[in-house]
Amino acid sequence: MPDPLGAHAPRSAIVDLGSNSVRLVVFEGRGRNPTAIFNEKAVLRLGRGLASTGRLNEAGVVQGLRVMTRYNAIARAMGADPFEVLATAAVRDASNGPEFVAALEGRMPGVPIRVLTGEQEATLSSAGVLCGIPEADGIMADIGGGSLELVRVGADTGAVPLAQSLGLGVIRLSDRAEGDLGRARAIADADLGAVLWLAQGEERDLYLVGGAWRALARVQMHLTGYPLHIVHHYTITGDAGRDLAAQMLASPRRALERLTGAPRRRVEDLPFAATVLRRLLRQTNARRVVFSANGIREGWFMQQVPPEVRAEDPVVALGHDIAARYGRDVRLPPALLDWTGPLFPDETAAQARLRAAACWMSDIGSQDHPDYRAEQAFFRVLRQPGVAMDHATRAFLALTLALRYEAELDAPYLGIGRALLDSAAISRAEVLGTALRLAYTLSAGTPELLAGANLRVLSGRLGLRLAEGSGVFAGDGIQRRLVRLGAAMGLAVDEAG
Repeated sequence: MPDPLGAHAPRSAIVDLGSNSVRLVVFEGRGRNPTAIFNEKAVLRLGRGLASTGRLNEAGVVQGLRVMTRYNAIARAMGADPFEVLATAAVRDASNGPEFVAALEGRMPGVPIRVLTGEQEATLSSAGVLCGIPEADGIMADIGGGSLELVRVGADTGAVPLAQSLGLGVIRLSDRAEGDLGRARAIADADLGAVLWLAQGEERDLYLVGGAWRALARVQMHLTGYPLHIVHHYTITGDAGRDLAAQMLASPRRALERLTGAPRRRVEDLPFAATVLRRLLRQTNARRVVFSANGIREGWFMQQVPPEVRAEDPVVALGHDIAARYGRDVRLPPALLDWTGPLFPDETAAQARLRAAACWMSDIGSQDHPDYRAEQAFFRVLRQPGVAMDHATRAFLALTLALRYEAELDAPYLGIGRALLDSAAISRAEVLGTALRLAYTLSAGTPELLAGANLRVLSGRLGLRLAEGSGVFAGDGIQRRLVRLGAAMGLAVDEAG
């Protein structure tokens, strides 16, 4: 019988054993963008009471052994290699932490179990943030149940980045303050005030990692009617972050429980997460708050990836992956990039990067029903798990690809994309999407036929020159799409030929 795993890319698995929860993630492949094919979490609250007893929560230990036995079986059944457990603040700080690790080793023979130092945890978390936000510049704050990891991220941080681990996880802070938010505020002020380099975050970004922060992001999305419910890369101003924290601190528990977007299991954590956020914003004076769904697990994954893959542009790399999965000819996207170049003579490097990604993704609907290709392409791109796509990037690429499949710009389902973009970006998406549609009509999706047609912009007019004998001719469909492209660009159009 053939090996059922033989057709799969290599898999790896990581267990993040935290103070509040434990999570197993199985990744497939070793590409630039981590692809999680399994993700399961259990709330253990191992760190509950640690501040007063010095020991792991006994009920959490019992449940943890049962859950980890399951996770071991899942990772083995899925053929994950490497497979590793990373234990964080609660296990490293508890007097019975070594005893718990020994019990886990008995249940999971041969599985490495690493108890991370605060510095190691911070380093992995920041690597996870940089995996998804390579241009990050500011302060990363990863909040868990037991600790808060802080790292100065950015191009100017030097060979040894500034990092600090503090006992300000939501469970630890609640225990230290005995549930009193006034005392929690004083504790957070004292701990954060001792980290003098937090002032380097002024007029930079504050990158928030961790489940408690993600819960705050979901609440903010609900309160503001934000159109895209993806936490990763969700960005608000520093002032909006302060207002959100203040609202969480002023709301009684019953009001928090009624908030759409606030997971019930996180309700008791929200005031303490808000306390830390408010104090962090005071210490850093950050201009924006950027939420990241990436952290320690993605940082671990990137250690498994070859250096040359880590160096790739993640958005363009995602385009390559989509072309390999859906495209009919992987030679076409580079030809499309050259072919559309004359339409964008003044584009910035960032705009050129998006155009490249759109060209690579441009055959994403090849296997869909023709009546639904535009809509399918839009939502498939908008909701891709690609870790490096901020929300404006998602919207631009999704809108471009929908228009490539001849969606009408005012189609109701495109409203999400339009809401996330300014008018200039919408115009670029319209031009690029319409040009890609014309290119596919001319070429039948082949670089050989595309080579027989060239666009030119001269003296305010758009023209299409067709090589004789190339198999491409100026039928009604070609002329109609050329006119539509000219209208999008605000140019008069010469007859194709």
